[in-house]
Formats: sequence, C-alpha cells, structure tokens
Amino acid sequence: MAMASTTPIDSIADSVPSPKLNIIQKVIKYFDDTNKTPSNKNVDFSLIGGPAYSSDTKLSVGILGAMLYNTGHRDSVTSQSNATLYTVFSITGYYNIGLKGVHFTPSDRWRGNYKLSFFSMPTYFWGIGYDVAHFDENKTKYLQLNAEVKASFDYQLFKNGFLGPIIHFNYMKAKDADDYSLWDGECKQIFNYGLGANFYFDNRDCITAPHSGWYLGLIQRFFPRFFFNKNAFSSTEITVNHYFGAWRDATIALNLHGLFTYGNTPWTMLPFIGGSYTMRGYYEGRYRDKNAIDVTMELRQHIWHRNSAVIWIGAANVFPKLGDLQARKILPNFGIGYRWEFKKNVNIRLDFGFGKGETGIIFNINEAF
Repeated sequence: MAMASTTPIDSIADSVPSPKLNIIQKVIKYFDDTNKTPSNKNVDFSLIGGPAYSSDTKLSVGILGAMLYNTGHRDSVTSQSNATLYTVFSITGYYNIGLKGVHFTPSDRWRGNYKLSFFSMPTYFWGIGYDVAHFDENKTKYLQLNAEVKASFDYQLFKNGFLGPIIHFNYMKAKDADDYSLWDGECKQIFNYGLGANFYFDNRDCITAPHSGWYLGLIQRFFPRFFFNKNAFSSTEITVNHYFGAWRDATIALNLHGLFTYGNTPWTMLPFIGGSYTMRGYYEGRYRDKNAIDVTMELRQHIWHRNSAVIWIGAANVFPKLGDLQARKILPNFGIGYRWEFKKNVNIRLDFGFGKGETGIIFNINEAF
C-alpha cells in the first residue's frame, strides 16, 4: 500500500529553482531593491553610476556609493548613520573625488559630521562684489584646484541640542587664467587652517530627506595668523531650516542661510552663491563678497511610487557690509526638480534652476537642504 507523501508544499515550492535573469533584468532588479529596508543588515550599501549634466561642468560621468548603517543596537533614539563616496569626471576636464557623511554613536550622545573632497575644475571668475560680477564681460576663465577637509565632533548637551569643536582646512589655487587683473593683486594659491565651534538644534525626522522638524545652526570659525594662515580672518555661519506638511504627501521646506566674514578674508574663502545647494541656477562662485544671505522656500510633492517633484523660489544678496544692502542687488531664484528615491530617504535629484540672466541644471544626491 503506497504511503502519502509528508513533504510540505512550501518545501516543494522552495526547491523549484528561480528563473535565471539576464544582465538587464539583474540591473532592473538591483534598482528595484535599493530602497527596500533590509531586515537583518546593520550596513546597507548601494552603487549607482551614469552620465550627468550641469551648466557648470557640462556632460560628465559619475559613480556614487551610498551607505546607511546602524551603530550598536537598533533603538528609537539612535539615528541611522550615512556616508556617500563619489567620483565625477567631465568632458571639460573637471574631476571631483569626495567623501561626506554623518556618524551617530549609540543613543545619539555624539555625532561626527565630515566632508573630504578634492577637485580640479576649469571655471570662471568675475571678480569680488556684486557690481563687477553683474557684468558678463568680466568673465575670466581659469583652472581651479581645490582640496578641503571639514569635520565637527558634536556632543549632545540636551535633547536635540549639540555643541562641539570643528576643524576646517582649505587649499585653493587659480592657474592658467586669461586675465589675472580681476584678482586685484590677491595671492593665487592659498592654504587656510581653521578651528571653531559648532552649535545646533536638530529635531528633524530624517537628515537626508526631512519631512518635519527644525534645524537651527551656528558655526563660528577662526583662521588666526599663528595657524600659518597668510590672512587672519574669521567667519560666522547661521542656518535656519524648517519642514512641515502642507497636504497629503507634500512637504514645505524653508531655508534661511547667512555667512559673514571679518578681517582680511582671502578670495578663496569669501561667501558665494550658486551651485548644487544654494541658489540653484546661478553659476557657482560668480557672486561673492565678504557677506552673503540667501533664503529659499521649496515645495516637495510625492507623486507615485519612488517619484517626486519639487518647485522652489528664493532670493540672495552678497555685500561687503550690512550698510551696503540694496534692494536693486537682490538676486531672484526659482526652479523645478525631479526626485527618484534611490534608497529609503535618499533621493537622486535633477534640478532646473533659473536666476537673473542665468540658468542651471544640477544632478546630485540628497536634498539641497
């Protein structure tokens, strides 16, 4: 008499081999899985690469690695640490290699913020101040070499409040310029070594893609002559960000930012607007002076699955001192953007920015603020 099989149906199903995927299917599956939260991993690392375009660097190819990881036990207090390693190479000769991230210790007692970068970039210089940068005929091509290290080690003073030391190293060199007269005798190669303090209040629900909360930051840096600086100067940086819901799947993000310098500030360390994060659409570094203020309001709307869109408006001003603020020198800004969720709360962004007589295209990772 035949005996009934006791093999579980699930076991039979598991024994059936999965269909073999071709290379295209493997790539599609890889990107389908990048934003899924791993259930048993302390480290989640993904790579993305491909072509990109911006008005500053033109057509380029980049490879980006994004890592999310947990320190110690998973709890409701410790935030998820993040790190981003990136390399970019452009047809113009521009290349950029960098590492940036935020590391959280268990229970969020300490935070480490860091950024290391080196780039070589054919770019332009218009001079210092709004009045000279406003004229297109001052545009002068040169090669900019830059190396920078920023790091802060922040201790939690009270809930969501942090204070800690900050170090800042910057090297910049201008070479092969068509006309050096716009530098007005300033040194073309400058090393800057600084120390300071970083204080901030941060109760955002997420650092990389916040939907609610506040970030209030104050950074005071000093670059004294006895630190081997050619110029003695200091700077104060103030940041106020607020995020709140507008309607279903929509977030309003507000950013107010000011950077003020004192003393004999070299041209390499002057505040400027433009680029990937501030006043998107303006050429990075065109408008620079001893002080700069910018404000932006952005609407972020989730549309479908991993796709979102943004629109923003903003304004900025660069000036030598507060008494020189003038309404006619306000630089307007607006734009639209697309977001694709590469990883959970990590967006790839494509922005189209418009300014006063300028436009820009930016491809980057994470939100501008």
